Amino acid sequence: MPDRSSLLAVLALLVVPWSVQTFAGTTPPGFVFAWGLVTFDSVTFLWEFLFRHTMGLPDYILAWPLSVGCYLLALGSVLGGALFDREDPRVTAGLLAAAGIAQLTLARGFSVQPGRTAWPLGTLACWLVAWWVYAGIDRR
Repeated sequence: MPDRSSLLAVLALLVVPWSVQTFAGTTPPGFVFAWGLVTFDSVTFLWEFLFRHTMGLPDYILAWPLSVGCYLLALGSVLGGALFDREDPRVTAGLLAAAGIAQLTLARGFSVQPGRTAWPLGTLACWLVAWWVYAGIDRR
């Protein structure tokens, strides 16, 4: 069974940019985190983005809140394991994998636009945590 270090590993995903979005030209990059979008001149929290800025945006943008939902469920799962010794590591790892897939969808959708690229760091980070913490756990 995972220990409290599993909780710390999953919590660490909150400080990793899930996607780094770059633009052709001189526009500075944007950093998508689980909790918000950070640029050099502003911070937009996820809940603000969802309720104020989503009208008319492409569908791939919905992968961001979907990935955060999967992440929050994984965080709840690992928290249940750390506090109550009640975690199915397959569920936690699966939710982290799903969060990574959703972030990959966001990065791909952003990158197909001319002059834009997104680097899916969150995909790699979620998959790395899922593998590092949960790959060797006895599933009996």
